Amino acid sequence: MPERYRSIIDVHVILRRHGKILLLRRAGNVYATGLFCLPSGHLEEGENILHAAIRETKEETGIRLDAAALRLALSIHERHPGTTHARVGFAFEPTAWDGEPVNAEPGKCSELLWADPAQLPPETVGYTAAIISAVERGTTFTLNGW
Repeated sequence: MPERYRSIIDVHVILRRHGKILLLRRAGNVYATGLFCLPSGHLEEGENILHAAIRETKEETGIRLDAAALRLALSIHERHPGTTHARVGFAFEPTAWDGEPVNAEPGKCSELLWADPAQLPPETVGYTAAIISAVERGTTFTLNGW
């Protein structure tokens, strides 16, 4: 019997301040180096989706989140252009957080930027831009790249 298809599951966290969204510029030997993205990452084996969002945000920005403060803003089924590779993403928006954002992973991030969600930098990862655009429209589910 053939093995079942398995998709990558990832999380994205939308931190807002004064109408702007926190973006991180990826750096080093990583996917989309030089481009901006949300605090984000992959679900690890045995981890629930809320813990993944909390872990990734802490690892990347030093911000501490509480699962009770996370609101699911968007589910997205993403396919990278020109491939059949797909993933399922969940974007969360916390109602509160503890701490001040810092570059907690300087080997993977070169800059933090508070960006206007209506005018994202041109060097924003397409997947990230699709997530932010859908959330700003009030969409709770979207397809991207299909």
